[in-house]
Amino acid sequence: MNVEDRIQTAERRARILDMLRKDGRVRVSELVGVLGVTDTSIRRDLSGLEDEGKLRRVHGGAVALPADPRAERFSEKLSLRLSEKRRIGAAAAEMIEPGDILLIDSGTTTLQVASSVSPTLRSSGQLTIVTNSLPLAEVLRTWPAPDLVLLGGYYLPDYHATVGPPAIEQLSRISADKAFLGADGLTVAEGLTTGHVLMADFDRLMAQRARQVILTVDSSKLGFAGLVRVIDVKQIHLIITDRDAPPEVVDAIRAEGVEVRLV
Repeated sequence: MNVEDRIQTAERRARILDMLRKDGRVRVSELVGVLGVTDTSIRRDLSGLEDEGKLRRVHGGAVALPADPRAERFSEKLSLRLSEKRRIGAAAAEMIEPGDILLIDSGTTTLQVASSVSPTLRSSGQLTIVTNSLPLAEVLRTWPAPDLVLLGGYYLPDYHATVGPPAIEQLSRISADKAFLGADGLTVAEGLTTGHVLMADFDRLMAQRARQVILTVDSSKLGFAGLVRVIDVKQIHLIITDRDAPPEVVDAIRAEGVEVRLV
């Protein structure tokens, strides 16, 4: 490869990484159109970037793979794949019924669940929401009739959430109808995973204290294992994700008897 070709390759790969930072996922067909090269060149670029530890290849493209999932900050996550998270949140909110007691964790996708609750339910006073998420509490503060239980504990700035023994002790006394969880990663082998051991402890108990466990997660998290295991895949009753989910991962999860809904 001559100098000019190396420069073009470097520039192309830089654009691929920039698109990944913005969207969390890229597809080969999309990159062919945007970058004006063959799919063979794109696949070679993706392989090279994967070898460098800058992304992970999946069926039809690649997903972002942070060097350290713990370093992702809540404010940065909010804007990633926002349209997908809104669709997932809206689909999850349709499952909420009057009289439900809900556990909602501190993820950015679960935040969209609360944001999608219908105006009728918001003003009915017939929902009880238990959470450790400060941003979610701010959303509920605007409701006409919020019934909110905000759990206290040690504050994690990167998650804008409370965790640790005080939060665990309070949560252990609560029984709920549904738990809406997020994740940093999900595989059949490793189950639901997250980036912090205290978050894992909290979400694990959330799953135990609810009669139905619903995972709301965008497709970039499927097939990736985070730092700390939370629960097995089989402990999840329903997974709601977007249509870009890798088919091989979805098929493997469904083979475990878990419902997967693509929105």
